[in-house]
Amino acid sequence: MTILSKTGTVTVTLDGSNKSASLPLLEGTLGTPVADIRKLYNDLGIFTFDPGYGETASCDSKITYIDGDAGVLLYRGYPIEQLAEHSDFVEVCYLLMYGNLPNAAELAEFKKGVTYHTMVHEQIRQFFSGFRRDAHPMAIMCGVVGALAAFYHDNINMTDPRQREIAAFRLIAKMPTIAAMAYKYALGQPFVYPRNDLSYAANFLHMLNSVPAEPYVVSPVLEKAMDRILVLHADHEQNASTSTVRLAGSTGANPFACIAAGIAALWGPAHGGANEAVLKMLADIGTPDKIPQFIAEVKDKNSHTKLMGFGHRVYKNFDPRAKIMKESCHEVLAELGVKNEPLLDMAMEMERIALTDDYFVSRKLYPNVDFYSGIILKAMGIPTSMFTVIFAVARTIGWVSQWKELVEDPSQRIGRPRQIYTGAPARDYQPISNRG
Repeated sequence: MTILSKTGTVTVTLDGSNKSASLPLLEGTLGTPVADIRKLYNDLGIFTFDPGYGETASCDSKITYIDGDAGVLLYRGYPIEQLAEHSDFVEVCYLLMYGNLPNAAELAEFKKGVTYHTMVHEQIRQFFSGFRRDAHPMAIMCGVVGALAAFYHDNINMTDPRQREIAAFRLIAKMPTIAAMAYKYALGQPFVYPRNDLSYAANFLHMLNSVPAEPYVVSPVLEKAMDRILVLHADHEQNASTSTVRLAGSTGANPFACIAAGIAALWGPAHGGANEAVLKMLADIGTPDKIPQFIAEVKDKNSHTKLMGFGHRVYKNFDPRAKIMKESCHEVLAELGVKNEPLLDMAMEMERIALTDDYFVSRKLYPNVDFYSGIILKAMGIPTSMFTVIFAVARTIGWVSQWKELVEDPSQRIGRPRQIYTGAPARDYQPISNRG
């Protein structure tokens, strides 16, 4: 466990009593100090109340750091802007898992480890026939990823570092394969096997788009854009799905079950479905000429119109990922020569308004990463139902790294939040004949 620096104390006094508690004030490498409340119940006989854990640190971690006010996102200390420009997704995977950027030999060995785990057991193909053709691909992902433990149970002894590593390789490598199979199943097309001669992003695009009847050549521009989407979504500190993975992992559950739990949490529209919600919003607007009316409704305090893809709960000034994604967005649109596509035309008009209209500028309602990634995936011809699946492919490395950090922490305990009970007080059972 990381030894946090103690920079002082916070004294809490219980009114109406002579009890007080002196809580250590802890600081990590970066970020806001935290009061260590672990002895609060012993000292004062009370717990704290923090719905959603918005003001509570549930763990210490060396993986990702966010400063929402300054628009900073660091993976293992490296700014996301530098990684998006100079690294590819597999190198970022190594960084998140092991803590440092690899040298050439380490990266080659790591890529080999990922590449040679991309295929899935042939019997897994049979799982898909049990789903309806119109099943949401995230439902399929939850089921199939959770079932991996039944096929790869030989490496789920989490007390063995090598078995943890092999399980991590399998999850990182097989997630694009399973995602592509879910997509192909919905289309009624044959499953496409992975190709070890392609990069991680190019292989994913190939499995999504190729068919046996004709060759498919991956565009370098689309490959770069997909790689950036994966890099930018690889980890994002203790969000809902990552916290879910950690909570499941604290019970000693196998990594496949933990990641399946993360996928389930990511499925929620308030979390991983944001870029899908952007396209739905544009579809609801209908045509570019209706944008002014929509903007007026957004500005109307009495309206319940929701603006999706603008601003961010964590980033208060700007989303550093959005600046990078914007560049890729315009590169993809230029590469594909997209013209007269109403949704994309509306998206570009919405971007223009958000960057120039004082209502948006003054409230810092800038286009976020979900806005641009949704446009890119739409331009690539990927249906909105697959957007969150691609998010899950990217976030798998973050979940795996956070799970691995948790398991390797000797001080970790099973997660067990407290509650405020607001139900009926203790009462005696009444026979049915006595109930009014």
